Amino acid sequence: MRSRTIEVLVGLFLVAGIVAALGLAVSVSGYSGGKGDTYKIYAHFDNIGGLTKKAEVTLAGVQIGTVTDIGIDADYLVAKVEMEIFSEVDYLSIDSSVQILTSGLLGGKYIGLSVGAEDEVLVDGSLVEDSQSALVLEELIGKFLFDKVSE
Repeated sequence: MRSRTIEVLVGLFLVAGIVAALGLAVSVSGYSGGKGDTYKIYAHFDNIGGLTKKAEVTLAGVQIGTVTDIGIDADYLVAKVEMEIFSEVDYLSIDSSVQILTSGLLGGKYIGLSVGAEDEVLVDGSLVEDSQSALVLEELIGKFLFDKVSE
């Protein structure tokens, strides 16, 4: 009877471990479970510098959406980023600006949004005109080295 109790406890411990591992996997993946309705906005960037799908879109450090698609705009030959913004964030003015930021020194990229002053707001399908591309470390190092060589 004692060995049966030990087997049941080991089984329960194993199930708890599997549930904890699944919870950790969902947490790390960034799955939000669907935050309700969203609307899409777009922005053009000269260089996205490592931005990926599912990256956060933030306003004042608070997540207000996610990056859903990244591609090339064939008309302008620049990167076109599609963002889904939570529907409760319905106050982003048309003169808002976006920039690609880095979380920490070696961290991932995300989009930071700054609200403008216009009364008219962004709606589904709007293009954010004011965008600032990512700061690419390799380009900065190259500029620094070439400036030192030319002196």
